[in-house]
Amino acid sequence: MIVRQPAVDTRSEKPYMGIRARVPMRGMSGAVTLLFKEMATWVKRHAIEPAGPPFLRFHVIDMAGEMDIEVGMPVAAAAPGDERVCAGTLPAGRYASLIYVRSGIAGNRALIEWAESNHLAWDRWEDARGDAFRSRYETYLTDPKIEPHKTKWEVEVAIKLADNAV
Repeated sequence: MIVRQPAVDTRSEKPYMGIRARVPMRGMSGAVTLLFKEMATWVKRHAIEPAGPPFLRFHVIDMAGEMDIEVGMPVAAAAPGDERVCAGTLPAGRYASLIYVRSGIAGNRALIEWAESNHLAWDRWEDARGDAFRSRYETYLTDPKIEPHKTKWEVEVAIKLADNAV
């Protein structure tokens, strides 16, 4: 279910700390849950104050194979990482986004179809491992401590548009 209709906005660069992993599409939800728990523990142990809600970034998508993903926590300024957690940035630029509840696949599909019907092009390229994106991510707007049921969470999906997109 779409909560906020698709729109285009310009975003500033956003620093974050994240854990990147390659996981199969089948079973990805469980892997992501564990990665978010690990990230939350790391942030707490290092006394880092989040500068926004956590997100899941999709670097390379292969629905039939492995997904190259990263769980991230926005921060005011990047901190030193370690062998598991690294600093990163969501790039500045124009993004198409919407907010959905329930199905991530349906939310992503709705945004993609809207962009196609409006002749918008993503900042993406073909990769040997699948569809690669400069910046494609889902931000989890609902606090799981308040609402434990994932199907009731509000999630924003945002995909960076190509620099030459109208």
